[in-house]
Amino acid sequence: MEFDLENPLTNFNDFCPGTTIPSLFLVESHHMPKENYVKTLKARDLDISVRRGAISLISQLSCKSSPFLSYLAVNYLDRFLSIQGIPQPKTWVLRLLAISCVSLAAKMKKTEFSIAHFQGDGGFIFDAQTIERMEYLILGALKWRMRSITPFSFISFFISFFKLKDPPLRQALKARALEIIFKSQTDVKLLVFKPSITAASALLSASHELFPLQFPCFRKAISSCSYVNKDNMLECYNSMQDIAKEGYESIFDMVSTSNTPVNVLDQHFSSSESETTDGIVTTATTIL
Repeated sequence: MEFDLENPLTNFNDFCPGTTIPSLFLVESHHMPKENYVKTLKARDLDISVRRGAISLISQLSCKSSPFLSYLAVNYLDRFLSIQGIPQPKTWVLRLLAISCVSLAAKMKKTEFSIAHFQGDGGFIFDAQTIERMEYLILGALKWRMRSITPFSFISFFISFFKLKDPPLRQALKARALEIIFKSQTDVKLLVFKPSITAASALLSASHELFPLQFPCFRKAISSCSYVNKDNMLECYNSMQDIAKEGYESIFDMVSTSNTPVNVLDQHFSSSESETTDGIVTTATTIL
C-alpha cells in the first residue's frame, strides 16, 4: 500500500503498537530541516536560488503525478540540504538531486516514475547506478526516515476542532487548506514552523476566507489545543496570509456583496449550526 501523507503511520502500527496522534506531535521535529537551515538560506541569495531551482526541477519531474508526490520530494530535498549543506550551483548536481528525491518519493507513494523522458534534457544523462547512489546518500542523511510527517498528517485532527457538521463545508475547508499548504512550501520563512503549526495556520487562513464571521471562534478553538503553541501559530498564520491571498483577491473584493462564495458558505454554516445547542466553540477533548 502506498504511503499516505495524511496518515503517515498507517500499516506501521504493527511495528509501533499504540501509535497515535500524540506520537506525531512528539516526533514531527525529526521530519523538519535543521534549525539553522533557514538562516543559512537567507544569508546568501545564491542559496535561495539553488533551492528554487531544485524545486522547479522537482515540479517538472512530478508534474503528471499527484501534488503530494512533489511535496514529499521537496521535503526530502530540504531535509537533505539542511544536513549536507547547499551544493555548488552546478546544474548536473541539482538535476541529480531533484531526480533522486522524486524517485524516492515515487517509491514511497508506489507511483510509477520514469526518468527516460528527462534523460538528456539539458545535456545530462544519469545511469541507474548513479541515481541509486544519490538515493542512498539521501537515505543515509535522513536516517531512513522517509515516512515524512507533514502538515497533511494533522489536517483531520485540527478540522475536528471546527465542529463543522456539514460534509461539503468540511471538504471545502480542507481543500482550501491543502491548497495553501502546497503553495506555502516554497516560502523559505515558513520552513521554521513545525508541520502541525503549518496545518493549523492553513486551516485558519482557509476559514478566514470561507467563514469570516466564524473565524474568531475557530481561532479560539484551535488555540485551546494543548499541542499548539499559540504564539507560533499566530506568527505562522500572519506569514501565510500573503500566500493565501494570491489568486483570491477577487473574493476579498466582493465580500460586501450578498452572493459571494464567502457569504454563501458563511450563511450556510451559520444556518446549519444555529440548530445545535452546543455551538461551534466547543473544543474537542478527544483525539481522533
